[in-house]
Amino acid sequence: MSDIPVFFLHGLAYAGLLFLVSAGLTLIFGMMNVLNFAHAAMYMLGAYLSYTIIMQLTGQFWMALILCPLILFVIGALIERFLLRRVHKYGHLGELLLTFGLAYIVTELVKWYWGNYPLAVNITGFLSGTITIFGFIYPIYRIFIFLCAVLVGGVMALILYKTRLGIILRASVNDSEMTNTLGVNVPLVLMGVFAFGTALSGFAGVIAGPLLSTFPGMAQEILIDAFVVIVVGGFGSLGGAIVASLLIGQLQSFGVLLIPKLSVALVYLLMAIVLVVKPSGLFGEEQ
Repeated sequence: MSDIPVFFLHGLAYAGLLFLVSAGLTLIFGMMNVLNFAHAAMYMLGAYLSYTIIMQLTGQFWMALILCPLILFVIGALIERFLLRRVHKYGHLGELLLTFGLAYIVTELVKWYWGNYPLAVNITGFLSGTITIFGFIYPIYRIFIFLCAVLVGGVMALILYKTRLGIILRASVNDSEMTNTLGVNVPLVLMGVFAFGTALSGFAGVIAGPLLSTFPGMAQEILIDAFVVIVVGGFGSLGGAIVASLLIGQLQSFGVLLIPKLSVALVYLLMAIVLVVKPSGLFGEEQ
């Protein structure tokens, strides 16, 4: 019982990381109806770029937190403009094949440039310290991860539902022809959505670097959990991604504490139950 507060905080930290990864995936699917299998590869690329910026160039974590999402934003815009836009007419199959291929290309490029071995990202300053919570000494960085997720979720919700930009985004999804007729450059809007979703994956990669080891297999590890999040929460639902991330984070954490041999299977059991009871996900809409 004395370990419960610590494992609860562990669950919040992992839930925060899961949401940061799945938020971009949810945004891209919800706005563009594109299942982006290259999303986790961009997350991995963000982690490796942050390693170079922090450990080899500047030594500044905050610099990596700013530069890596910007770099991934540009990469995402280029991918949508010159690759993804050309296969839209072939439907989901063309998009899946393209993003699958991109994921493999990015993975091999990472192995070629950075090597096939784990790299550690060390941070300094107050983020490397500890804080006393519930009578326990706990790493500040894990709290920081959860707070970043709260900030990103709040900003996304504010933009989507309380600003003119959010109205344009939702209008472009619901009726692209009418929105384009009203003078909105819908292709440019969708390119911005994909670029922003890719930037979020890079942001998550920077956050993950000091917490997890940076290695070529990290994309495959997070991709499965991220897709479980959007399946459980409901495809394209930001609120669903938040709730599902919290559920899966706590399930993973307490699963390791209570039944370690089945902790991985618990996540898939949750997904199976949700799909049986509500196939569209907790907050998803039936199509």
